[in-house]
Amino acid sequence: QVQLVESGGGLVQPGGSLRLSCAASGSSFSIYTMGWYRQAPGKLREWVARITSAGTTNYADSVKGRFTISRDNAKYTVHLQMNSLKPEDTAVYYCRRAAEWGSEDYWGQGTQVTVSS
Repeated sequence: QVQLVESGGGLVQPGGSLRLSCAASGSSFSIYTMGWYRQAPGKLREWVARITSAGTTNYADSVKGRFTISRDNAKYTVHLQMNSLKPEDTAVYYCRRAAEWGSEDYWGQGTQVTVSS
């Protein structure tokens, strides 16, 4: 059974930083692409960043240069370092394990990030 548990959300002022973490259970964590998504109130869920098994990273244009995704395969964890936060970054952030290698995708329960003064 695969479970993803996000943590690290909270309230931060504009310009501040937060580091989100996603702890995964199950096996073979290192072979899967991991991603972060977010959903703001009244909006569709959108992709934020991904990191492949090889460590290749991609970012949405809206966060490029401000957010950094990383992974620790030994600890089955993926992180999202968010700097220079803006009010428009306010959303529930979700971790996702990609549907690869014949497996379905999995989602965490989300963690709230609020950027406000």
